Amino acid sequence: MAAETRPTLHELIATQIRANGPMSVANYMGLCLTHPAMGYYKGADPLGTAGDFTTAPEISQMFGELIGFYIVNLWQQMGSPKAFTLMELGPGRGTLMADILRVACRAEGFRDGLDLRLFETNPALIAEQHARLEPYGPQWVDALDKVSDGPLLVIANEFFDALPIRQFVRGDKGWHERVVGLDGDKLVFGLSPTPIPNTALPDIVQNAELHSVFEVALAGGEVMARLARSISTQGGALLAIDYGYAQTQTGETLQGVAKHAFANVLSNPGAVDLSAHVDFEALANVATKAGLSVHPLATQAEFLDRLGLKDRTKALSLANPNAATDLDLARARLTDTDRMGTLFKAFCVASPGLTPPGFY
Repeated sequence: MAAETRPTLHELIATQIRANGPMSVANYMGLCLTHPAMGYYKGADPLGTAGDFTTAPEISQMFGELIGFYIVNLWQQMGSPKAFTLMELGPGRGTLMADILRVACRAEGFRDGLDLRLFETNPALIAEQHARLEPYGPQWVDALDKVSDGPLLVIANEFFDALPIRQFVRGDKGWHERVVGLDGDKLVFGLSPTPIPNTALPDIVQNAELHSVFEVALAGGEVMARLARSISTQGGALLAIDYGYAQTQTGETLQGVAKHAFANVLSNPGAVDLSAHVDFEALANVATKAGLSVHPLATQAEFLDRLGLKDRTKALSLANPNAATDLDLARARLTDTDRMGTLFKAFCVASPGLTPPGFY
């Protein structure tokens, strides 16, 4: 008897659409990225030259080392608590956290009080995180409320951009939600026929031009709300570094990436990385409601330069002259305006009274 062929994620999505009708962009993104068996983040390691994209921690150890300084500085501002949680959302290969802790654990008492939590779902990446971070006793969590009672420090590098978004398109009679449907067996975009009242959207986009697209990251808001509640109660801060915009606005930013090139977001579900720009103003509003202080949004270049990237580059170059050229190239890649320097933003919310380094 021939082995039973498992349906592809495309086929599963098509079956669901035939049964229930077109699905929201958010539901489609959720299935593509986190389906228990065939989601993008359940598959192989997506990072590096052999994967689909490269993140800042993979470019240079200096990125993580400077964030390690940021973490220690906040920990000391809080009185060097003897018990605290350091949580990373989507820790990749564990490279960033390994670089952070190599610096942070030099501070007396930091390692003793550390409760390291990692929010991750990719089995391949969890294995790499374990290999790099085992000496620090990490715990992997699948819920954002699984933290200890002490202060909470959160790191999220290129995490919020991967959370599902809903899209709305301005029509003659109001806004219509964009949906994913079928044309034969092909996945296609369409619009819900039922208009949404203009007043249901933020004031700033109510008078948008015809055919404008507005993206809403409800999942990102929920993540921020949960973490902000914990930080508001226990003390601490959240640092998010991602590409996005400072003020809520219209514009279509949903994109697919595969093998370091843009890809059709509806092609090959589960094999293409999907992401959208982060609305930092929306996240800030959620944090403010929870009683946290929102610090001035910085570009990645501003954040890293304020933390001493140029001096760190110089020090490493003096210690290892043969690596000086590579170090300068890495610094440029992280901070140049035509690379990651201005596209990526550093966003921080914290307990009132804290002054996060890198933002002033």
